[in-house]
Amino acid sequence: MKRLYQRGVYRRVVIPILPNGESRAALQLAQAIVDHGRILLVGLVGVPQGETLSLATMPARQIRGVLHYWEQADPRVRVRERVRVSYQPHLDLAEVVQEEQADLLILEWPAHFKEMGIGLDDALQIYPCELVILRGSFPPSLQRILVPFRGSVQAERSLRLSFALAQATQARVVPLHILPRKEPSLDAPARSLVHVLEQIPDVERLIVQADRVAEAILQHAQQADLVIMGTMARPGERSTLVGPITEQVLREAPCTVIAVRSSRPMPPNLNEEIASASSISVLVDKWFAENTYYADEFADLPHLVELKKKQGLSISLALPALNEEATVGNVIHTIKTALMEEVSLLDEIILVDSNSTDRTREIAAGLGIPVYIHQHVLPEMGARKGKGEALWKSLYLTQGDIVLWIDTDIVNIHPRFVYGLIGPLLLREKVQFVKGFYRRPLKVGDKIQAGGGGRVTELTARPLLNLFYPALSGLIQPLSGEYGGRRSLLERLPFSSGYGVEIGLLIDTLETAGLEAIAQVDLQERIHHNQPLEALSKMSFAIIQTVVRKLERRYGIDLLQEINRSMKIIHYEAGRLYLEVEEIAERERPPMIEVPAYREKLGVRKTPSPT
Repeated sequence: MKRLYQRGVYRRVVIPILPNGESRAALQLAQAIVDHGRILLVGLVGVPQGETLSLATMPARQIRGVLHYWEQADPRVRVRERVRVSYQPHLDLAEVVQEEQADLLILEWPAHFKEMGIGLDDALQIYPCELVILRGSFPPSLQRILVPFRGSVQAERSLRLSFALAQATQARVVPLHILPRKEPSLDAPARSLVHVLEQIPDVERLIVQADRVAEAILQHAQQADLVIMGTMARPGERSTLVGPITEQVLREAPCTVIAVRSSRPMPPNLNEEIASASSISVLVDKWFAENTYYADEFADLPHLVELKKKQGLSISLALPALNEEATVGNVIHTIKTALMEEVSLLDEIILVDSNSTDRTREIAAGLGIPVYIHQHVLPEMGARKGKGEALWKSLYLTQGDIVLWIDTDIVNIHPRFVYGLIGPLLLREKVQFVKGFYRRPLKVGDKIQAGGGGRVTELTARPLLNLFYPALSGLIQPLSGEYGGRRSLLERLPFSSGYGVEIGLLIDTLETAGLEAIAQVDLQERIHHNQPLEALSKMSFAIIQTVVRKLERRYGIDLLQEINRSMKIIHYEAGRLYLEVEEIAERERPPMIEVPAYREKLGVRKTPSPT
């Protein structure tokens, strides 16, 4: 099973099919970078001014045959039902690009340009989407991609395309920085991109000094299979000129060349902040492609067990619970049977209860699961309410090298909710923290709205992450309750005691271990009990407090002293409307490794007796 959006940078790619314009290389490029999207082929026939359009009858027929062949050969290919015949085929193509809202247009040079009667710079002015100009055949064995750049939006797009190709072909991306001999220093945009590239271990950077830039690129192109570079851009505009350096490389390079023009205008001020935002976008896109998985990829449970044994790891599952008697039994039975009894993937399962008043603890104990009340654990640390408190204390209660958590209110429980999280941690040593995501159907009355859940995520968590922690903007469900990681990381992180625990752990993992240490897994669909709006409002309030606390530490300022920690709840009841004040102070526990009782336990490995 392929990873989600493994090559999903582009969703709608347009390629023209012309009578004498070879499009095979453009199609091969599109096939390499499009996974779940579509490739739209547009048949065009240009007729010289003054000639009758009827001359296009036979060329149009030939093109229809080509379109039919490719439509049958690749399910991603779709064709326009009509071959367009006109005196200005380049404008017909622009109309299709606009109608289709294309992400990318691929033109082969010089064939497509000659057939449409336009020059290189004309194409940059006509087409509104991202544009790729391709010269040469698509390399049958792509191993080394050279990407010359100095920063800017065009550099971002060049890197994005190179990473997409590398993901599909296993090629190596080689960014090339060419510095003038008189001032051998990188400008602000390039410095920002270099900072991001330094976080990507499989990128080989080259920094050279040269006064003749084109010649330097051509020299290094001798060892490359493909060169990808941006076009010239003026501040505040899209690139409207290919530029003398790019054009010389297009004409003279010994290998295949791609020139990229972004669909976005260049920023009017090329300061470091703008360049950094573009760089983060490249980093997040690469992370999303490489660190997003399907649970089905790890359905071979004996293989996971073998990986676990080879690495000498133990795995614990802690189940936080509060009044979940309706679902907790099925959750425990399903996971225990599949992952402890049928295969020995899990080494222990415990229930960490938040002092339920129903039969939750009784049901779990009856199924042979150790049960703890988190308010009774580590009494010297005091007792707090909140799910985060239960998760933090579960680190003390469990033994595993890997610790996982799933919620106990899952109606459609399946072993994938656990083995899906385990997979990336066993597959890749660098992955230290894994989050689950899923579709969350929302029940409204008697109807189910597909994907209608996750309201706090979309209205609170995601905007905050995009504002202050954009590196985490690729997390599909940052607040999901199904996640886990390596003890060596988790024991070094502080835990929010309440609703802020999920977003807090993500932020601290990013700042402690880096983005590459985080993975996410598609667990398909999760059905649970939806909470009322008042509860979601309290959750949002706590999440905002948690993010503000992280920002305080980052910038060394004290904001929460000035922020109200109480929330006025609006109540509507029959015959009256009133306000109620509720204290929602999101407190934080220190890293577990700092707790004396935990440090002592690490030496004796003694587990406290279940309640």
